[in-house]
Amino acid sequence: KKLDNIFRPKRIALIGVSGNPNSVGGITLKNIVSGGFQGVIYPVNPKHEAVMGIPCFPDVKNLPKTPDLAVIMTEAATVPDIIKQCGEAGINGIIIMSAGFKESGEKGKLLEDKVKEQAAQFPEMRVIGPNCLGIIVPRLNLNISFANGMPRKGHVAFISQSGALCTTVLDWASQAKIGFSSFVSIGNAMDVTFGDLIDYLGQDTNTKSIILYIESLVNARSFMSAARAFARKKPIIAYKAGRFPESAAAAASHTGALVSEDDIYDAVFRRAGMARVFNIGNIFDFTDLIGRKRIPRGQRLAIVTNAGGPGVMATDALIAKGGKLVSLSEKTMQQLNELLPPYWSHNNPVDVLGDATPTRYTKAIEIVLEDDHVDAILIILTPQAMTDPTGTARSVAELSSKTSKLIMAAWLGGASMKEGIDILTDAEIAVYTTPEQAIKAFMTLSKYSKNLDLLYETPKEVPVSFSYDRKKIKEKYITEIFPKAIILSEDDSKLLINDYGIETTHPQLSRNEDDAAKIASEKGYPVVLKIQSPDIIHKLDVGGVALNIENEEVLRAVYHTMLKTVKKKAPEAKIDGITVQKMIHTEEGVEMILGIKKDPIFGTVMLVGMGGTKAELFKDRRLEFPPLNERLATHMLRSLKVYPLLEGYRGSKPKNIDKLIEVLIRLSYLAADYPEIQELDINPLIVTADDVIALDARIVVDQEILGKNIPEYAHLALRPYPERLIRQDVLRDGTPVVLRPIKPEDEPLWLEMLGSCSKESIYSRFRYDFHFNSHEVATQFCYIDYDREIGIVAEIDYEGRKRLIGVGRLISDSDLETAEYAVLVTDDWQNKELGHKLTAYCEEIARAAGIKTLYAETTRDNKGMISVFRKLGFAIEYDDGDNVSAVKKLN
Repeated sequence: KKLDNIFRPKRIALIGVSGNPNSVGGITLKNIVSGGFQGVIYPVNPKHEAVMGIPCFPDVKNLPKTPDLAVIMTEAATVPDIIKQCGEAGINGIIIMSAGFKESGEKGKLLEDKVKEQAAQFPEMRVIGPNCLGIIVPRLNLNISFANGMPRKGHVAFISQSGALCTTVLDWASQAKIGFSSFVSIGNAMDVTFGDLIDYLGQDTNTKSIILYIESLVNARSFMSAARAFARKKPIIAYKAGRFPESAAAAASHTGALVSEDDIYDAVFRRAGMARVFNIGNIFDFTDLIGRKRIPRGQRLAIVTNAGGPGVMATDALIAKGGKLVSLSEKTMQQLNELLPPYWSHNNPVDVLGDATPTRYTKAIEIVLEDDHVDAILIILTPQAMTDPTGTARSVAELSSKTSKLIMAAWLGGASMKEGIDILTDAEIAVYTTPEQAIKAFMTLSKYSKNLDLLYETPKEVPVSFSYDRKKIKEKYITEIFPKAIILSEDDSKLLINDYGIETTHPQLSRNEDDAAKIASEKGYPVVLKIQSPDIIHKLDVGGVALNIENEEVLRAVYHTMLKTVKKKAPEAKIDGITVQKMIHTEEGVEMILGIKKDPIFGTVMLVGMGGTKAELFKDRRLEFPPLNERLATHMLRSLKVYPLLEGYRGSKPKNIDKLIEVLIRLSYLAADYPEIQELDINPLIVTADDVIALDARIVVDQEILGKNIPEYAHLALRPYPERLIRQDVLRDGTPVVLRPIKPEDEPLWLEMLGSCSKESIYSRFRYDFHFNSHEVATQFCYIDYDREIGIVAEIDYEGRKRLIGVGRLISDSDLETAEYAVLVTDDWQNKELGHKLTAYCEEIARAAGIKTLYAETTRDNKGMISVFRKLGFAIEYDDGDNVSAVKKLN
């Protein structure tokens, strides 16, 4: 709501605008006036009496009325004081176009910090910039920028950190006749971030999709939360600039070396349900696709062409990108056989042949579009002797107005194609110069759909229990183990991993040969020797690992040689001794690597991949953010090239993949519980047909935060399942009930719960005839962002199995100030105080989260819930019809 001052202003102050029509201020003023802004403009500059005939004011204190928005275009050094003046004058919307801040170096960064400090004094103030081009909202005839001209009205929002790219895209969009709902240059994003804008535009019914040009991100959690909420229903496409910084050079583990910044952004976009493009051409091609009338409902593509070669090229491009051609129905094939000459292609792509008239071409397209298996169509036309590109374009444009399916066109050629291309563009059909361009854009959209499908698959329940109290264990490690060293010993690292239910081999430290021989005798040969030193990261590199030692004589010889070799290769290293552990034979096992790394922006990220000594060479890995569930862990593994070895390759036994998935989930618990871990490495992790065992482990401690009070889960980009909200209770009739947050694994129980409700109960909850019985609907209620909403279910044991009998749900606005509440109790469990318990508990949760106002709506005949609301102190209001509102101020 606070961003309305920027995007829907009634009065605008232009601070620093000059009389030069070609200056930033002059162009911005001209754009506001010529764009058709219906509000009031206040130029502010003490050096001028008027600018472009509009009276000028010396400062914001002397303005006749308080503006909603101030646009600052003065020298950078003056901006902190101007921000203070604006705040004191009650101006809460700010755009800073001025440059010379953190993008210019250290001095500029300090200046930007001063601006931020001043803005922080005014809680209602929001700032876009500095160093930005401005904003454009075509629907409101609002162009507060120094870009050239006003783009068309449309349904794509474009948000960019690069002003230069903004002007490039605007120039291209003008020629391509693409429209925008909003066009925003955020510059350095000092205050208003991508997350804020995604949230704001998500409430705009005119915005059907968003394209992001990202140079860097701040506040990862708000970005992820906003992007996930928007991407569930509308596509977000991202381009990330600066993909290859040398960020992993100083990593202290294999995991650290394998996790690059670009890998993390890949994981971010995937987990948020977004699609990614990799060059500016992809941005144009994709904008051309989604900027038109319609977005396909699926990934099933048909191709209609008048030449076999381009059809084959399009098919090759589609398959190379992971797509596939749809098989046409028998009815479609029969109709095409009746329409086309006998030597047509008899398949998809549909080759209507080079002599096709506009009538034949269009009729073939119409038949294909009517096929229920087809979601989208690509029409390819080449200039042959009998081709009529203009006439065919007219027919296709007319057909486009009669279908809801996506039509793409590739009119291949030069001058003879221009008129046809213009006709198709005017009809809001995406036109490409090559089939490959069209396929790239379509597959980017398909990837968005696929990402969503994978994210919202129903996970299986994987029972994960811990033999120890995790809070008590953590106290021990934080106070006793982590302060020992930055890099923990193998033994200490394995102890923590083992405490989380991940099986390990147990190394035992020896101080001399005799000690080692005694330990080996107790453990039983063969054994493994490893050097132990806080200064040696990769033991193998300095000769600090010896495997398969089969007797005492060999052990003593190896012990002596290892010490000598290590001292030679790492003379400065402090040697604690040599550890002895049981040798695990791995001939039938697969070596994997599991790891954790804490990124400065996105927090803790997890890795799984091919392990062993060649992990960094082959770089076969997948990143994901904790928390993990069974589906996410499964997709991590299936994405690996090594996955066929886990399934059982060329006669080898299938490995224990279920156990490996459980280990990944256990590691995600560990990652969530310990912000103090900078890096964690399990390499190798041996996966056999029966077991999953960690043979080596290393933990790097972030000692800067040891002993500090870190907010819960501040190191995670996604809030994990809130276990602390699980509560035991008893109903009026004595039935024990568990009140707990809902989770994705609850989907079958949730569907069963709604299926047991009467139509009256469903109507009282949803206020309409709610059709709930589908996976797509269930995901909206079971797969939730715990930062924004919570569903508290009531679970009982009924006839030997779990059953849900009620749910209370809180959904907050993006500012976390107001929350809507709704409750459902199944018919058999009404009048047992369950509605009261759920409502009281949800109110308690909302209050603890800082929510200021709680509101709910119901109907007059729902007297039970109206009574509950009254008892809990809600203010009840009746309208003239059947609706009842319940409101309670909390904080």
